Amino acid sequence: MTPRQIALVREGFDLIAPSAEAVGLAFYAKLFELAPSLRGMFAQDLRPQADHLMTALTLVVRALHDLTPVLGRIQMLGRNHVGYGVKAEHFDTVGAAFLATLQAGLGDALTEEARAAWGEAYNVLANAMIAEMDTPPAAAA
Repeated sequence: MTPRQIALVREGFDLIAPSAEAVGLAFYAKLFELAPSLRGMFAQDLRPQADHLMTALTLVVRALHDLTPVLGRIQMLGRNHVGYGVKAEHFDTVGAAFLATLQAGLGDALTEEARAAWGEAYNVLANAMIAEMDTPPAAAA
């Protein structure tokens, strides 16, 4: 990501961060609107899940300039998501729900340039997770 893209993502994140729980819950509402079949993968109470999502997002946004220190956590997320039944094709729907949630939360502040920057950030994260999901587990010694 370019420094400009990183700055745009961070500026937008600073606007939504004070409403983290509401943003997280709005994301899941949008996700289940787009893909109702995914609802069964989640607990009834989505507040803890929304908190996990926003915590992970905070971590990634802070590290966009160099994801190396958080790459292990991102890879672990990819491995863990396989166990939840997540498939690579779900990431397109998640991305659409994520960008729609940002649009609703940021309104006019989500310019085309900012939207493209968020899309790039999401793609970096999603691709790292998908690559890990596709990696067979290491054989036990």
